[in-house]
Amino acid sequence: MNSLEYPSGKQIIRQLQMAGVRFVVSLPDIVTSSGLLWPIARNNDFELIRVCKEDEGVSICAAMSYNGTRAVLLMQQTGLMDSLNSIRAIAMDYQLPVIMMVGLQGKEPEPLPEQSSVYGVRIIPSVLEAMSVSFSLIQEPSDALTIQDRIGFCYADSKPHVFLIGRTPVE
Repeated sequence: MNSLEYPSGKQIIRQLQMAGVRFVVSLPDIVTSSGLLWPIARNNDFELIRVCKEDEGVSICAAMSYNGTRAVLLMQQTGLMDSLNSIRAIAMDYQLPVIMMVGLQGKEPEPLPEQSSVYGVRIIPSVLEAMSVSFSLIQEPSDALTIQDRIGFCYADSKPHVFLIGRTPVE
């Protein structure tokens, strides 16, 4: 039997801290709630901002970038799809470092997102590529080790980035 490894929520949170992220803007997401959202809510190193709509989160993260405040928007892929126009208008047109962590709701643990049997998961990489939004996958434990550097590059280049959470982070 093949044993899968899952990314560590603690490692992801540590990478966010090392990247200088202070604010986490979030909507509840079943993929990231237990391993990321709830531990972040209890962590005094972060300010958690709860929003009702994902496009509000895009605007808040973009606004914070104007004074160098680092923030991450935590949501699931349905919210990503709902907020594409805000991402286009705010993050892409104005070239702002809006960093998003997107839980892939319904994705099976083994395949890559583009190989998922779930249509709403399978199309995400193609949609992001069509929009020229950079993205990376956090599915294996070692994938989390790239978060700090990737966030740094995005703020240095003033460009958005999406971290696709392919497996539920474990606490």
